[in-house]
Order: sequence, then C-alpha cells, then structure tokens
Amino acid sequence: MSKRQSRNSAQAPSRSADSFAAQKRTSPKRHGGPMGGGPAGMMLQGEKAKDFKGTMKRLLRYLGRHLPAVIAVMAMAAGSTIFMIFGPKILAGATDELFKGIMGKITGSGGGVDFGAIAQIMFKLIAFYLISAALSYVQGFIMSGVTMKVTRSLRRDINDKIHRLPFGFYDHTTHGEVLSRITNDVDTINQTMSQSLTQIITSLTSVIGFIVMMLTISWQMTLVALGIIPLSMILVISVVRKSQKHFKNQQNYLGHVNSQVEELYGSHVIVKAFNGEAAAVRAFDEQNEALYHAAWKANFLSGLMMPLANFVSNLGFVAICILGGWMAAKGNLSIGDVQAFVQYVRQFNQPISQVANISNVLQQTAAAAERVFDFLEEEDEIAETPGALSVNHGGGPDSDTLVSVSGNITFDDITFGYNAGQTVIHNFSAAIQSGKKVAIVGPTGAGKTTIVKLLMRFYDVNQGAIRVDGHDIRDFKRDELRSLFGMVLQDTWLFGGTIADNIRYGRLEATDEQVKAAAKAAQVDHFVRTLPDGYHMVLNEEASNVSGGQKQLLTIARAILADPQILILDEATSSVDTRTEILIQKAMDNLMRGRTSFVIAHRLSTIRNADLILVMREGDIVEQGKHEELLEKGGFYAQLYNSQFEDNS
Repeated sequence: MSKRQSRNSAQAPSRSADSFAAQKRTSPKRHGGPMGGGPAGMMLQGEKAKDFKGTMKRLLRYLGRHLPAVIAVMAMAAGSTIFMIFGPKILAGATDELFKGIMGKITGSGGGVDFGAIAQIMFKLIAFYLISAALSYVQGFIMSGVTMKVTRSLRRDINDKIHRLPFGFYDHTTHGEVLSRITNDVDTINQTMSQSLTQIITSLTSVIGFIVMMLTISWQMTLVALGIIPLSMILVISVVRKSQKHFKNQQNYLGHVNSQVEELYGSHVIVKAFNGEAAAVRAFDEQNEALYHAAWKANFLSGLMMPLANFVSNLGFVAICILGGWMAAKGNLSIGDVQAFVQYVRQFNQPISQVANISNVLQQTAAAAERVFDFLEEEDEIAETPGALSVNHGGGPDSDTLVSVSGNITFDDITFGYNAGQTVIHNFSAAIQSGKKVAIVGPTGAGKTTIVKLLMRFYDVNQGAIRVDGHDIRDFKRDELRSLFGMVLQDTWLFGGTIADNIRYGRLEATDEQVKAAAKAAQVDHFVRTLPDGYHMVLNEEASNVSGGQKQLLTIARAILADPQILILDEATSSVDTRTEILIQKAMDNLMRGRTSFVIAHRLSTIRNADLILVMREGDIVEQGKHEELLEKGGFYAQLYNSQFEDNS
C-alpha cells in the first residue's frame, strides 16, 4: 500500500449488524446423493448454471494459462489408466499357467506348475502397476499446483474487483454474499479441478479400455455386461427423482439452522439481556425438526439406490459367470480369460458411476463459476478521466495534472439520492475556507454522513459539483483525493494485530517514535503503557480485549498519525467518558489548527467553538453560522441545542 493510499482514511466502515441475518442468503445450495460403485453412485442434480458452455469456456481460459502442465497431467492420467487396464489380462496368463500345470500333473501329461513362468508374469504385472502408480502420483502432484494457482488467480481477481466496485453495489448486496464468492464458490471450483478433471480422463480412458479388453476376450459376454447398465440406470433415476426434492429441502433447512445459530451466537449478549433464550430455543427446535424430517427421507431414499443397483449388477454377474463357464467348458475360452473378464466387469461399474458423478459435479462447478464470473462482470466505479489530477504533497511546482491543495471546499448546488427517485440531499450549497472548523449538525437522517460520503467520493453527486480549491473532485484520481482526508468514525474499526500496527495504519512508513507521539497527542499513551505488552499487545479479531473508549482513542491516534490536510470527525468522542473527552478535545483542537475540519456531532456542546455550523434538516441546510449567532436567531439550531437541557419530566 502506498503512502497516499494508507492515509485515505483512519477508519474503515464496520460490518453491519444486519449481516448476521443476511447469512441466510449467502451460501449456494448444493445437493448431493450417495457415491459408490455402479450407477447408484450418481449424484442428485444440484444448482445448474444458466450458461454452462460459456462459463466452462471462461474457466478453461484460466486453466489455459498453465496449458503445458495440464497437457502433461492429461497424458500421465491416461498412461496411468492404460497400464492399470492391462493388469487383469496379464494376470490371466498366470492363471492359465497355473491351471495348465495342475491339469498336467493330474493327467500325468506334464511336469507340473511352471513357477518360473508365473514369476516372470508376476514381475511384469508388478512393473505395470508400479508405473501406473508413479504416473498417478506425478500427475496428482502437478495438478494440485495448477489448481492452487488457478484458485489463487480467481481469489486475487475477486479481491481486486471488490476494491473497484462502487459503494452502491454493497447497498443491495450482503457482506455474506460477497464472501461466499471468494470462499464457497472458489472452493467448489478448486475441488472440481483438483479431483474431477483427472477423474474425467481416467474414467473415460477406463471405460474405453475395459470395453476394448472385454471385446478381445468375448463379444457375447461383453453384450451381457453392457446390457446391465440401462436397467440399473432406470432404477436409480426413478429413485433420484423421488429423493431430489427431499435433498433440496434438506439443504434449505440446513441453511436456516446454520443461519439461526450464527445469528444467536453473534448476538448472544442481546438474547440474554432480553431473556430471549426460550424463544430462541423454540425457533431452533422448529427449524431442526423440519431438517430432521427432510434429511431422513432424503437419506432413506438415496440409501435404496446402492442395494437396487447391486442387485441388478449381481444378476448380471451371475449371468456372465454361467456364460463364461459354459464357453470355457466348450474350449472357446481359457480359465484365465474368464477370470480376467470377471475382473473387468467388476471394475467396469466404477468409471461408469464416476462419469455420472462428474456430470453433476460439473453442473455445480459451472454454477459456482458463473456466480464468480457474474461478480467479476459487475460494473466498476465510473472510470477516472484521462489526465486525472494528482495532489502535490511534496510542495514542488504544480503542473497540468499535479496541483497543490490548501483545503478550500465548495458545495455547489449539489443534489443526491442513493436510489432513483429518493433524493437525500436537495440543492446543497456551502463554501468552507481552508483551515476552518465546520460542524454539521441535525437530527438523525438529515443527511450529515451523506455529505461526508460525497466529499470522499464514495458516491458521485447526481447534480451540481463539489470542488476542492476550485477543482471538481471528479477530476481527481480517487486515491489522490482520499489521501487528503483523515477520518474518525463513530464505529471503530481495528484489525487483529498489535496496537502499534493499528495506529501505524494511518501512515505505514511511520517510525515507532512517531506512533508513540501520535498516541500521546490522542491521550492514549498512558493506558497503552499499562497493558501487558504495551504497544506490542496483540488485539484479537474483534478487538474485544480493549474497551470501547480505548478503541476510539486508538482510531483518533491513527488519524493524528496520518497528518491529513482535511479532517472528518463523525461523532469521534461518542464512546469516551467526559474527562477523556475534554483531553481529546484539546488534542483535536491542536490537530485541527490550520486544517479544514468537518465535525459531525449530536452533542452540540462539543462544537460551540466551530468557525461555521451547518444545520441540516431533511437534506437541506436550514441555517448556518456560528454558535452564538444561531442561538440568537432562536431557530431550529436553538431548538436542538436547548433540547439537550430540557427536563424530560
């Protein structure tokens, strides 16, 4: 991260409290059935892609970046299968030698079993199996590397896309839905490529190889073996159709149960505070009971497939044994050929079931890949104009694209709404001089925070313009514009890391001395030194090992370290006690001196010394001026101010 990027904000927006409930819609629903030998191994049809061919082509383009490795994997997978297929045929020679020797001994026409010949055959068989295993191991090793590289590329592309999407995208998309793309969907793609791609090759090679080898032994017995497959498939498909709806219900109810557990776990303090345990248990029992009924029906019906398929397969096996014995008795086949054919028949069902499984797995993979590619095709932020402006931080001479900024802000008749037809800001105009402290006040929903979002260009105005030193902010590069600002929000954001790292997030290249100086200015140094490891203490994932007020102090220290030209403070002292607030206010006054500052506050007593107070109501500036001036007017600001001291009784 560059210096300018690291300074763009002292805080990031925290996760919405509603995101726990949103998890109900986050995970793609997957439906699966039993896997095993025979057509019974066919999986139930899951979520299907709308454009299977187009999606798979895009996915193959990612694989195409590693084409030599993929070709090598395919060749090794096919070679491994071919060497394995020859095993039963070679073993048939040993069986024939053993049978010939025993019969010769019985009839007295031979010298017994030729163990030397059998040993040669067995060494040949072992060599074939060793070569097959070696090729399989190498192709697995190479394919694992390829799939990890592909999934790494997908995750990197998704992560890059997250930063290019406009903020409006996240207004209608849950956090969990975005996370599902980079976790569940990419994991599905990874598993398919690492397992199914080579399995497709080995299965198809096995099916073709087994049929060829069986035909070389006996075409009559091959017809009997192939005739078993349609009957098994008819039985399995009939069961699949009946059980599919139950598997879908199982996945739906499983999602509801998981979502409810996650919601309750994330808000267990609230549940206990309002004595909601009994209601939570009842709600969970209802969902769990529904899951139970759907799950046992699905698993019972799917459990019938294997016995049914095995029954049909065994009938065919009996027919093959009878036919093979009859042909051997007539001298049309050797005992070794019958034994080899039986082995091929036993192994033949496995690749057939794998192909059936893979066809469904590919459907699920295409659905997951389609969700990923749909996300990658979302419209990016409005592109920056060629020759966009950069900020002259170094104080050198300006140029056509490099400009100095002193901090003059102008809102020129701006109008904005998050959604079409719902205007939040109406014809807002204001002029703020460099170095002035501007307070934005008003009731909840008046549009105070929206003004800040527009100023940072998280959203673009619908009409009008916001200018910094006369330059439309849309003419700046976004990262350059945001490098001017330091933000401290009411909702604190700290990441898992040391306290020093969290403060240094405001300026990544800052030294330890500069970090401590910022901490002292934010009145945070004293309590940090009382902690077990001081500045090296590691905050946990939710930073729950420090208090809310201490977290607020750390974010203020981060903003101080960033040393921005423009400050934005959104209820920055809302989580601290009165004594600490006074100390922070002094530190903030020193920090704001000489800088343009925007302060959003509900406690109006904290902004009495502001150079300009903008009073907002329903998206409009209804009053503006200094504290004393607005009180003398006796208008809306005076009502807000005096309401803080009214006796509620």
